[in-house]
Amino acid sequence: MAETEAEMKARKERERDELYALDISDVEWHSAPGTEEHEERVEIAYLPGGAVAMRSSLDPDTVLRYTEAEWRAFVLGARDGEFDLEPAPHNGGLASE
Repeated sequence: MAETEAEMKARKERERDELYALDISDVEWHSAPGTEEHEERVEIAYLPGGAVAMRSSLDPDTVLRYTEAEWRAFVLGARDGEFDLEPAPHNGGLASE
């Protein structure tokens, strides 16, 4: 039986509530290789069930959490170029016409 839109929304809200209820005070944070402690960087931590937490090294108290499905969709989108930035005049690109 297919899940209704209301059921899907309720399920996603439950998953989100459960994810944010997790105690992540002892997780191990990872960042891209070659970054220094003092540099601004994105850090991620792997959570149970394939979930992921993400934060900025400059604001470690603000943590976003993603379900396994959300994280997979993000990573696949990034690999596919979904989030590529358009060249801007200040960084050598051409201005939009």
